[in-house]
Amino acid sequence: SSPHTTQHTAHTPYCNINTTLIAATHHSHKVTTQHSTPPPVNTTTTTMAMSGVKLTENCMTVYNDIQKGKKHTYAIFVIKNGEIDVEKLGEKGNTYEQFLEDLQQKDGAKDDCRYGVYDYEYKFAPEGGDAQFKSKIFLLCWCPDSSAIKKKMLYSSSFDTLKRAF
Repeated sequence: SSPHTTQHTAHTPYCNINTTLIAATHHSHKVTTQHSTPPPVNTTTTTMAMSGVKLTENCMTVYNDIQKGKKHTYAIFVIKNGEIDVEKLGEKGNTYEQFLEDLQQKDGAKDDCRYGVYDYEYKFAPEGGDAQFKSKIFLLCWCPDSSAIKKKMLYSSSFDTLKRAF
């Protein structure tokens, strides 16, 4: 885990959720950390995960639209044909409940796995200070216990590709 990310894993009776805080931003400027050398810039494609799954360029475009452009509230990603691609975008104003509905898909009778990026906006009002709006972007790996074992393994082993890219 790098200095500007934190990771939390929640275990519920129904699903293991791996959540990573990607970035904390203010509406007008980005919170950054100091590095002795600048991090590498990824211009075209992302390195494959150990599973062989690649990240499409559309994923990076959508992530930048969420983080920098604030064009969407969330995005849902799916693995198809050996690539992680955007499945659905949540328009500004969509609720967290709508995000959960879009995230929780079925593959036939079984629950299916997905990745999600959610831009959580909130009002921060410190005692004695002025209230300000902030946002935090979360990356989630949704793998319900009831989904196929091979899918859970594929999504879990490919999650690092998204974390490194975002």
